[in-house]
Amino acid sequence: MKKTPENLLALGMLFAVALVLSNVVAAKVVATSVPFPGGTLVFPGAVFCYAITFLATDVVGEVWGRREARAVVRWGFAAQVLAAALLLFTQALPAADPEVQRAYGRLLGLNWVFAGASLAAYALSQSWDVFVFHRIRDRVLARHPDGRRRRWIWNNVSTMSSQLLDTVVFVGLAFGCGLGWLFDPAARPALFSLMLGQYLVKLALAALDTPVFYLLTRKA
Repeated sequence: MKKTPENLLALGMLFAVALVLSNVVAAKVVATSVPFPGGTLVFPGAVFCYAITFLATDVVGEVWGRREARAVVRWGFAAQVLAAALLLFTQALPAADPEVQRAYGRLLGLNWVFAGASLAAYALSQSWDVFVFHRIRDRVLARHPDGRRRRWIWNNVSTMSSQLLDTVVFVGLAFGCGLGWLFDPAARPALFSLMLGQYLVKLALAALDTPVFYLLTRKA
């Protein structure tokens, strides 16, 4: 990917769209037949959206630099807040069909516990991703003249560690504290199973995006 304003804008838009949609599709829980502690593996559909956001910030950081990557994260946070406000405003408007209003509230209505957990997890994990990405990148490039051939290292370490932080913070706040699973001995195994299941899916997606990262940054 060439270092042009148009490409930077395109990645920023991709980031914002994936981020906003992650909150919309979070209610969709994907069921699998993979055996897992407590039953079978399940995960929210939002994990695919989040995988795109981390890929986008890594590409921006590799091609344009740390400052631009941080700017994408800051504007992404603003987009998330704006989207939440618009969803809440639309929900408050009178509906012509009460059945549609109930469906809207169920699928798109804001749960402030989940919204707050999502914003907290986003702010921490995305900031961590940018920090670790450039910290490792700078060190490897300083020690190895051909260090860019090894960019899978900072791409994967930053994404996998930030995805872990995102999973622990979101599930811990939303389900552990918000729904009280952390304080219920009977629900605690399900809490940790949910954390582990989500993270394993995110881990696989982080590994799979490495060829795409190489493709988009080959001309950096």
